[in-house]
Amino acid sequence: MKKLQTGLFTLVITALLFPSCSLVPLTGRRQLSLVSDADMLSMSFVQYDQFLKENKLSTNTAQTNMIKKVGSRIQNAVTTYFAQNNLSQDLYGFAWEFNLIESNQVNAWCMPGGKVVVYSGILPVTHNETGMAVVMGHEIAHAVAKHSNERMSQALIAQLGGQTLAAALQQKPQQTQELWMSLFGVGVQIGAILPYSRLQESEADHLGLIFMAMAGYDPNASIEFWQRMSQNAGTQPIEFLSTHPSSENRIRKIKSEIPEAMKYYKKAR
Repeated sequence: MKKLQTGLFTLVITALLFPSCSLVPLTGRRQLSLVSDADMLSMSFVQYDQFLKENKLSTNTAQTNMIKKVGSRIQNAVTTYFAQNNLSQDLYGFAWEFNLIESNQVNAWCMPGGKVVVYSGILPVTHNETGMAVVMGHEIAHAVAKHSNERMSQALIAQLGGQTLAAALQQKPQQTQELWMSLFGVGVQIGAILPYSRLQESEADHLGLIFMAMAGYDPNASIEFWQRMSQNAGTQPIEFLSTHPSSENRIRKIKSEIPEAMKYYKKAR
């Protein structure tokens, strides 16, 4: 009887949430989506601007220019790839921005709308432009696959009783803003950094390889980057790995996807 009740409850919840599901662009996976793109972009732009006001931009011109160069190339690759797949509408409202922050944190993230932050602490791990392309390709893939929308929807159900984003901002603005920033591992004050699921990570790895390849960066460099990241994880806390767990299985899967990405790399060269 208990199993029957549990099964019925699951069916009811699924039925209620099914209309609130959408498809991940490019992969077709069905994902929970309780927050509109307009609301996600609006909050993203506000929180991103606030973050920049409260943190110090890097004064290293060469490094900053490198970040903007890699970001621009990945952006162009994403725009082209979406156009080729008749999905340009999914990038509507994006206002791309790439900034380098002075911080010892080994971290980087991309908010909805193409709002990217790279912390200077990750530069020793990326080594060069190509290593940075691995990071930015992966982070931007999370954004264009609307993983933040999916995670925010899940968090609204789990922590704020299933309220809409607008209602949560009105009734619990501070908690909602902190919850939002926890999606990216920024100034977490409640709970823990919200990790990406295995499916989300797999999608970002896959798309990130394609984006960096189309931008003219060798996808093979991704293996060395994740190996370096794993090696450094034992010496200091790495925020990037709090939401992006690195493992032998993950690296093995990335290796299996490189041949597909290389097809895009050859075309880009």
